[in-house]
Amino acid sequence: MSSSNDASRPASLATLCIHAGQHPDPIHGAVMTPIVLSSTFAQDGPGAHKGFDYSRAGNPTRDALEGCYAALEGAKHAIAFGSGCAATTSLLLLLKSGDHVLVGDDVYGGTFRIFDKVMKQFGIDATFLDMSDPAKVKEALRPSTKLVWMETPSNPMLKIFDIAAIADIAKKHGAWLAVDNTFATPMLQQPLALGATMAVHSVTKYMNGHSDVIGGAIMTSDDALAERLHFIQKSVGAVPSPFDCYMVLRGLKTLAVRMDRHVASARTLATWLEARPQVERVLYPGLTSHKGHALAERQMMGPGGMISFELRGGLGASAAFLKALRIFACAESLGGVESLAEHPAIMTHASLPADARRALGIGDGLLRLSVGLEDEGDLRGDLDRGFAAAKNA
Repeated sequence: MSSSNDASRPASLATLCIHAGQHPDPIHGAVMTPIVLSSTFAQDGPGAHKGFDYSRAGNPTRDALEGCYAALEGAKHAIAFGSGCAATTSLLLLLKSGDHVLVGDDVYGGTFRIFDKVMKQFGIDATFLDMSDPAKVKEALRPSTKLVWMETPSNPMLKIFDIAAIADIAKKHGAWLAVDNTFATPMLQQPLALGATMAVHSVTKYMNGHSDVIGGAIMTSDDALAERLHFIQKSVGAVPSPFDCYMVLRGLKTLAVRMDRHVASARTLATWLEARPQVERVLYPGLTSHKGHALAERQMMGPGGMISFELRGGLGASAAFLKALRIFACAESLGGVESLAEHPAIMTHASLPADARRALGIGDGLLRLSVGLEDEGDLRGDLDRGFAAAKNA
């Protein structure tokens, strides 16, 4: 993976997407990682196996995927899970009853549900707060705070939080910082390099990139944490199938070029949306109007492919807008090659209490776009179709 005239130069992320963790099959020379579907592995004698004994505990295809994950996040270790929610829940199983977690106030609805509904019954208390000001994070820490959890950019309000500053605060307190890096991907943001303890992904989204796999991952360079997470992964059994691992490996090979296109089209569309008279506001870190723009410029290698905007006219206009689209699919999820549009208050964030949604600004007019790889002009034309329908609603 290194150039022939500089063997010491580390491979770029674009190269790691294609090669990290993957080597030609030593038996047949297959260039693509084989899908090892076996649930069990023959041993030469009791305990004398060749690195794998049972696929819940480890599988060659999953091993290759975890190697690629780790390389992309600059981590020593990566642990693959059957979904992003499985990764989140498994991480929280590192905690015990009585522990406290600080959580960014703007997180995916499924993440909120895990913290507020699932883990609460086991005595793990969560405080949700706006982390835009690191000083507020420091003030909110308790002696029992063991974990700080953030999404940046956040979902769906695209807030930008200062990873390095909050990592320093958490470290001095003796707490871990976990960063959900799903929206940015390692191509645009490197949380561990900025001081985070763990990076978390729903690989269902950009990492896989083709809307055909559910998966999750945690990356860390902390040896002790990785050992505990591998134990939880094996014990709980929230593992991806070998076929899903193969599919994500296949998707990762184009991650670099996909993210370039996502960002380029989103930049153009966000600027165009700001000039639309039917749009109240546009939330996109690449715009100078975005509160976190300067921080995003420092912290990220690009503002991403997600846009949120507030449409004038309320729920009636929003529903008409979404129903009129022909290229953007009205659907949950994000990060695929196809463009998606959704209504957070009704769809992805319906699990948040109404007052919490209002406090965040998730109202009836808020729409979220996942900008895909289609022709940017075609996407603009499709949004025009939506605006025309909203105007007549």
